[in-house]
Amino acid sequence: MEYKNLCIKCGDHVLQARYQLGYATCLKCGEVIAKETKHTIAPMHKSNYMVITNKLDLQGLNNKGGNVR
Repeated sequence: MEYKNLCIKCGDHVLQARYQLGYATCLKCGEVIAKETKHTIAPMHKSNYMVITNKLDLQGLNNKGGNVR
């Protein structure tokens, strides 16, 4: 049985179902990548919540005058 789905990080085998979902990394490498990604949820003034991935986006976010930089 030949495996075509190899992890782009370590070269280990990637499960077929995982590969079909669009993941090109094995579970172990995927977990390492997921732990590197940081985000937070911030409430918007008189609105809903927003996912923030860039720390600079938080500066002046809830001021009444708008986004202040």
